[in-house]
Amino acid sequence: MATATYPPPPPFYRLYKDYLQDPKSAPEPPPPIEGTYVCFGSNYTTSDVLPTLEEQGVRQLYSKGPNVDFKKELRSLNGELQLHVLELADILIERPSQYARRVEEISTVFKNLHHLLNSLRPHQARATLIHILELQIQRRKQAVEDIKRSREEARRLLNESLATLDGH
Repeated sequence: MATATYPPPPPFYRLYKDYLQDPKSAPEPPPPIEGTYVCFGSNYTTSDVLPTLEEQGVRQLYSKGPNVDFKKELRSLNGELQLHVLELADILIERPSQYARRVEEISTVFKNLHHLLNSLRPHQARATLIHILELQIQRRKQAVEDIKRSREEARRLLNESLATLDGH
């Protein structure tokens, strides 16, 4: 019985056998997926829109609207989370059978915290990109300065060499 380390290539590899001589001989790639698609049994969408908490079936605990003070709301939710955890500890000690409601409240607070943090992702991406570009500019300016210094050093050495040759 013969075995192979790797499986044979898929049959469509023959479509690309003349690609190096004639790149147009290969078929065009499929168009990009738009809208919703299924992957591993779950539905996904190609749009990068953060769904609202209501769309996810979660009660929103912070103020609505475009002018949300993220720092204030995150601190408020963090305090609320700490309070709920302490209440859960008390309930687990005194009435262990009634913990489910507190766990659900903690879950709601966590989902609100995650939603607030995820809504800051575009700002974080912009800030990271700006930082990376500023570092690149700084490195390039430093490289230019290094080249200028090396050029001046080379000119100085050349002038010294010419002066030495002229003196003899």
